Amino acid sequence: MQILDGKLAAQAIKDALKLDVAQRSNEGKKIPHLAAILVGNNGASETYVAAKVKACEETGFKSTLVRFNSDIDELTLLEEIDNLNNDPDIDGILVQLPLPKHIDAKKVIDAISPNKDVDGFHPASVGKMVEGLPTFIPATPYGIMLLLKHYKIDTKGKHAIVIGRSNIVGRPMSILLSGNSNPGNCTVTICHSHTTNLKELCLQGDIIVAALGIPEFVTADMVKPGAIIIDVGITRVEDSTRKSGFRLKGDVAFDQVAEKTDWITPVPGGVGPMTIAALMKNTYQACIENN
Repeated sequence: MQILDGKLAAQAIKDALKLDVAQRSNEGKKIPHLAAILVGNNGASETYVAAKVKACEETGFKSTLVRFNSDIDELTLLEEIDNLNNDPDIDGILVQLPLPKHIDAKKVIDAISPNKDVDGFHPASVGKMVEGLPTFIPATPYGIMLLLKHYKIDTKGKHAIVIGRSNIVGRPMSILLSGNSNPGNCTVTICHSHTTNLKELCLQGDIIVAALGIPEFVTADMVKPGAIIIDVGITRVEDSTRKSGFRLKGDVAFDQVAEKTDWITPVPGGVGPMTIAALMKNTYQACIENN
């Protein structure tokens, strides 16, 4: 068993970006500028946004954090996105999800200019990804592909099982793994809440991507020896022994599954850091394309 260490891989990506940004700065060129919108004070969202702002600092990017109270009306939020769309100094825009229930998340995502859609959620970005065209790829699936590439994992011809069909992770992950690329060229099966033979399918998986949001759902009896396990889940579980009052658990029962695998991501420290590294790469690319 070997660890797919997202912290190490993400640091390598950020170090490379830092050099690229320094070179752009020395040449008098524009440096990347990421704008993040945070609505409300959800604890997890606060943590994620803070990590993204910190990553900008580490790589030499500029960042702007726009905060709104949870009772903001939809129109005001859309107007702010329009302002950022029209600000030539802003290269990338992300709106931290989830949003309050009274705001239509799809309408908000669709309002972001495709040229600044560094989260890769806009329909134009998704359409290009499906066609295999250059575009902004959703950060978590992109981060997973970068992680596989960093560790030179051979995926060609392998059977990949993706558990979860969200537009943020599951579906784009299946498209990327099945694409004619490296990593890629997998045969992909998507599983979800209505899959009747999930355990049987997982036991066929050379690669399992668990992205369903249920702590320790994937157990040892669902994994064949030598599998590659990508754990996307991260859930706060109450733990009175911790100062924080909780611990983080993934969708995979790591302690019992790890010994059966060739490679496995930890939680935390696996996919999470790669998601942020991928966002940085998207933002850098937006800066190049927009300037």
